[in-house]
Amino acid sequence: MSKKKNKKMNQKSFYFEDYNYYSKGRSNNKSRANISEDRIYLLFFVFFCLISIFAIKIFATSLQDTNFKNTQNYYSSVFKPLRSDITDRNGEILAKNVRVYHAAIKPNLINNKKNFILKLQLLYPKIDIKIIKKNLEKNKYFYLKKNITEKERAKLWSLGEKGLLFETTQTRIYPHKNLFSHVIGQTDMDNKGISGIEKSFNRELWSHNKPIIMTLDANLQFLIREELIKFQKIFSSAGSAAILMDIHNGEILSMISLPDFDINKRETIDDANYINRATKGVYELGSVFKTFTLAGALNEGIVETNTEFKNLPKNITCAGRPIGEYDDKIPSDLTAEQILIRSGNIGSVRIAQKIGTEKMRNFLQNIGVLSKIEFDIEEVGEPVPFRWGKCKLATTSFGHGITTTLLQLAKGYSIISNGGFDIKPMLIKREIKENKKYRILNKEVSEKINPILRKIVSTKEGTANFANINGYEVGGKTGTAQKSFNGIYSKNKINTFVAVFPTSKPKYVLSVLLDDPQLSKDYIYHYKDGSGWKYKGTPYNTAGWTSVEVAGKIIEKIGPILAINRIDFYDNYVVKKSY
Repeated sequence: MSKKKNKKMNQKSFYFEDYNYYSKGRSNNKSRANISEDRIYLLFFVFFCLISIFAIKIFATSLQDTNFKNTQNYYSSVFKPLRSDITDRNGEILAKNVRVYHAAIKPNLINNKKNFILKLQLLYPKIDIKIIKKNLEKNKYFYLKKNITEKERAKLWSLGEKGLLFETTQTRIYPHKNLFSHVIGQTDMDNKGISGIEKSFNRELWSHNKPIIMTLDANLQFLIREELIKFQKIFSSAGSAAILMDIHNGEILSMISLPDFDINKRETIDDANYINRATKGVYELGSVFKTFTLAGALNEGIVETNTEFKNLPKNITCAGRPIGEYDDKIPSDLTAEQILIRSGNIGSVRIAQKIGTEKMRNFLQNIGVLSKIEFDIEEVGEPVPFRWGKCKLATTSFGHGITTTLLQLAKGYSIISNGGFDIKPMLIKREIKENKKYRILNKEVSEKINPILRKIVSTKEGTANFANINGYEVGGKTGTAQKSFNGIYSKNKINTFVAVFPTSKPKYVLSVLLDDPQLSKDYIYHYKDGSGWKYKGTPYNTAGWTSVEVAGKIIEKIGPILAINRIDFYDNYVVKKSY
């Protein structure tokens, strides 16, 4: 019994164990199946989320405005120029960095070199194929063309050559080409300033701050240059220059020197004829110095405008050298005012002798015509030094044997006309505080000189009648001088005219210089006296027949821009907001 009972128990135990084993195996398989299903659901959920995200992104992108303007703005926001812009006083871009490309060739990536050369010939008919072939044979990386535009890059890319590569870089462009060449200057291939404003303000332009704003006005610059170009052809001059400046704050609105050049080409110019005649050229300027002589005497209280000078000879000598009048018709008895109006040489000598050497030298030094001027560009000439003496005092009184620049001449006339306040000519806009003005001449000098300058233009006795443009109240002084080469005077001339206008309330000075002008047989002069008279041909190679005519035409063109074409309008013109 016990054996049977044990056997049954054993069988039951075996059965139980067998049953438990089987049940446990099925349970494990079921758990594994559940885990697999969970993983599938999780993966499905992840993929579903990713697809949903991409779908939403695509849908959102499709709703955005993807026009060309937005694309252009995107690229402009990414592009960071190496140098700041340069603008004129009205925000007109004068210099700007832009994105360009260097097209390079990697010869070992070009399969059919002959075919590639034919493609290049079609694209660039004037290209030197011999150089391209040599570079391809060397099998070394070389540049096909530098500083190409996006449009040109697209054309080259369309050739479909793997060996044609493009490097992104920057270059400096000057939209106005020749218009500001002597003032703006230019940069080298590394975007470093090498002349003009680009050089003088190189550090500021690299700072990536605000644009540098110039005092120049692109519209005025264009109009004045057009007149200079026109008359350079008429008078066949070697070159010319003009400066328009505000006599109260020294801001230069226009500065031109011809011949000029396209600064985008970055050519090295060694020809001395391309010198900046407005700032770098140093000249004897002749009778324009007579205004300084009379102003100096008035400032010292030595003479008055009605002081008489009687029995003036037609000729005198100094150290054995003759000094004579340019016109024998000048009367022997003249007042100080008449000496300046008629541009008398001997009368100017007598006035200077009353001043004396030391006071005359100090006066010219104070108004800034004797020493090198500090300016916003480095291209500035230095007046030739000389030893003062009795004869030098005499010749200096009428602008002979003394040199200066056109820029310094404009500064001197500004001080004499603006009430005697010192100014600093400038090309860069700066804040100018009224309380920092310094008077270096007596106020009465301007009050007495300005009406005389007006009479030089408006009266028959004056030498600048062709600048008497109706409604502008132009005053000024002429200067005709012979050019000196190695101390020897030639027949070549420098003809100059300095205009101040309007003389009742002086605001601007315009200096015009013609270098070696010639007589014109065909040019027709129109008298400004209302008679309608005309005169064909230039009778005398003097400033009164050349530089004055140019200045008059310039004032006619720029007057509307300066908003002073009528004096009654100027009376209501807000000076602080003017050009």
